[in-house]
Amino acid sequence: MSITPATLAAVNLSEALASFDDVYSPRIVTRINDYDVRIAHTRGEHVWHVHEDTDEFFLVLDGQFDVAYRDEGGQEHTVVLRQGDTFVVPRGTPHKPSSPGGSILMFEPTGTSTTGDRHEGAIPDHVDSTAGHALATLDSGVSDGHVSG
Repeated sequence: MSITPATLAAVNLSEALASFDDVYSPRIVTRINDYDVRIAHTRGEHVWHVHEDTDEFFLVLDGQFDVAYRDEGGQEHTVVLRQGDTFVVPRGTPHKPSSPGGSILMFEPTGTSTTGDRHEGAIPDHVDSTAGHALATLDSGVSDGHVSG
């Protein structure tokens, strides 16, 4: 892979989030090694799901994001996250995100499905079962990042 100024461009997360409105439909803002850095708007309930082979990292960029999870005994717990909070759901842990509204950043292996390796029940219409979408502003080469040299 050759390195070009476009591949080294900075991505402003506020501008990236402003470029789309879909909830629970992550956009890939960059990649590092075999991992995607994704951002998403959140609102409403997601679906109970499990990632068998990977942990799932969340950073709340704005608003509130709650993660319900089930411990080994099946007891449900909820972690309430606000702007600046991080939380990692360990691999194999059933969890269900929900939010009154906000935005998050996720860090996970490329190809990881938003609805896990398995999920419970029907996927709500507002939840996109995907491995992420390319960020439109990246595709068009639009960036406020400056590369000098």
